[in-house]
Amino acid sequence: MSETAFPLTATRAAVTPRSRAARISLAALQIVLGLFYAFASALPKLIAHPSATEAFDKLGWGHGGMYIIGALELAGGLALLIPLLDSVAALALSALMVGAFIVNVTVVHGPYVATPLILILPLGLIAWARRGHTTELLRLVRRRVGRRA
Repeated sequence: MSETAFPLTATRAAVTPRSRAARISLAALQIVLGLFYAFASALPKLIAHPSATEAFDKLGWGHGGMYIIGALELAGGLALLIPLLDSVAALALSALMVGAFIVNVTVVHGPYVATPLILILPLGLIAWARRGHTTELLRLVRRRVGRRA
């Protein structure tokens, strides 16, 4: 038996209705956030919607910055839906939201200053709750790197 495998009885005994509801709620949160980042946030940037173009022109970042941020949001949103990548994606999107907050406070001074901070909360929850996936991802990467050496 591998070190990551658990006896079937121990696994079933650990699953309570409350933990099952928590897992379902967390999965639903990941789906909602993943779709939000992919469609509501990244898509307008990637199709150069006038509202996104105007905002990035005001920042002085132009189309290049808009496409980069849109691509990062799309990648993060999709990665939230992949179990092995969800924790890392939540961390990366949190870092992106810290940057968005700083830009909103220092440059934009707009009405949506709190939005990035609000999004960091559920992203942090996902990163913490799915931290085992990050450990598994690191184990897989180390194993692959070990084979190449």
